[in-house]
Amino acid sequence: MLTVGLTGGIACGKSLVRRELQRLGADTVDADDLARKAVQAGSPALRRIARAFGSRVFDRRGQLDRAKLAAIVFSDRQARERLNAIVHPEVFRFQKQWLEDLKRRPPEERPALAVVDAALMIETGSYRRYDALVVVFCPQEQQVKRLMQRDQLTRQEALRRVRSQMPVQHKRDFADFVIDNSGDRESALRQTRDVYRRLLEQASPSKS
Repeated sequence: MLTVGLTGGIACGKSLVRRELQRLGADTVDADDLARKAVQAGSPALRRIARAFGSRVFDRRGQLDRAKLAAIVFSDRQARERLNAIVHPEVFRFQKQWLEDLKRRPPEERPALAVVDAALMIETGSYRRYDALVVVFCPQEQQVKRLMQRDQLTRQEALRRVRSQMPVQHKRDFADFVIDNSGDRESALRQTRDVYRRLLEQASPSKS
C-alpha cells in the first residue's frame, strides 16, 4: 500500500482531484472532514476553542460558527496559530489511525493507494510521512477569483486567505507529482488519471 499526500493552495482544486482518485480506486480521507470531527460537540478541542476564543465563535444554539472563526483567524496570524495548535494534533491523530486501520486489513483487502488530502501538509511538515506527494496548483489570481465565488468573499478577504498559506508555486518544489488546474475541469481530471496510473506503478513493486 502506497501512502500519498495530496495538497495545494486554497481553491486550487484538491477536492476535485481527491474525488477523482477515489473514483479510480484509491482510499482517501480529507483533513477538513477530520477537522470537523475534531471539534464536534463535547470534544476536548471544542472546549479548548471556547477557552481560547470565547462565545463570539459560537452561534445561539452553542454550535461552533465556522464562518465567524474563519473571519477571525484569517485576519490575525496569532489567532490562526492558536487554532492550529488546538486542531492539528487531533487531525494528525485521526489521519494516523485511518492509515493504521487500512494497514491492519488482510493484504488482499488493502487499497493500492491511501490518499490523505490536507491543505497545510507542507507548512506543518507532515508531508514527510507519505511515500509520495501530489501538489495541485493554479495561479494566485485564479485562486482569489475562485475563492471569492465559492465562499462569497470580498477580494480583500480572499487574498488574505490565499496569503495565509505558503505560495502555491513554492509548494510545487516539494512535489513528486504536479497537477495544473489552471485550465478546464477535464484537463485536471485527465492529469489526475495519469498521476493515478503512475502512482499505481510506484505501488506495485512494494504492495504490502
